Amino acid sequence: MTPDVRIAALFPGQGSHAVGMGADLAATFPEAAEVYAQADAVLPGLRALIETGPLDDLTLTANQQPALVAASVAAYRAWRAHTGLTPAFAAGHSLGEYSALVAADALSLGDALRLTRQRGELMQAAVPVGEGAMSAVMGDPAVVQEVCAAHAGVQPANFNAPTQTVISGTRAAVEAAGAELKARGLKAIPLKVSAPFHCTLMDPAAQGLAPALHTVRYAPPAFPVYANVTAQPTTDAAPLPDLLTRQITGAVRWVETIEALAAAGAEVFIEFGPGKVLTGLVGRILPGARTLNVGTVEQVQSFSL
Repeated sequence: MTPDVRIAALFPGQGSHAVGMGADLAATFPEAAEVYAQADAVLPGLRALIETGPLDDLTLTANQQPALVAASVAAYRAWRAHTGLTPAFAAGHSLGEYSALVAADALSLGDALRLTRQRGELMQAAVPVGEGAMSAVMGDPAVVQEVCAAHAGVQPANFNAPTQTVISGTRAAVEAAGAELKARGLKAIPLKVSAPFHCTLMDPAAQGLAPALHTVRYAPPAFPVYANVTAQPTTDAAPLPDLLTRQITGAVRWVETIEALAAAGAEVFIEFGPGKVLTGLVGRILPGARTLNVGTVEQVQSFSL
């Protein structure tokens, strides 16, 4: 069933996790239960970790990435089964791009779970603990880019909102750039992260994951999926492995992605999975935009456009 309004399905990345996420969906909807059962078959113990924790173990990058894919896809499939609706577009923030591709039937759930487990392991191992850093910068992104260009070893990693850009790189370079940004009137807030994501320090992870990304099978997306590194829609299977490889070291162009979705006709933005990070960002990018969250049984059962 195609809705009268054009839906953009959004899928969250790291940081949106919580112990118990999606457990009520799996207990209520067979479609969600099947996702969790498959997750446990592919990665034994993952379902128990999602449902009961402990949080410290769930937070580990190698666990959190496939866990969020499972929770997001479970919410999406429960919603689809209950409403009969299909989105017009999809996009995911960083890790969430894998969930978006599963939703669009371009990548199998099993492959997405295996890839994101390996992705998490490689990203965590790419940089020794303590050598990298990330900071959230509040202010003009043009100034952020200018300052990063003047400091070797740091680059914009996430263009999250019109006045929120995350920078990533070596600890020394991130701190030096942060000091200059503060001197120029911007705010730079160090983030508690396990590694410096979406920067060139992640190149070993990109090289390590590329063979697996180019080995799995892809299908043409059932609806356009907007890629992080281009902020452009993908409707063909051929570019997907390269886009996912480039995403590991490239910036997440989220502001451009949401603006492109709106320009393409998206009328309502639905975040599938735990948390409300992405709908919050949409509200900052497109003030007044219609946003909804689907991550619990109540949100599925009471869904209305």
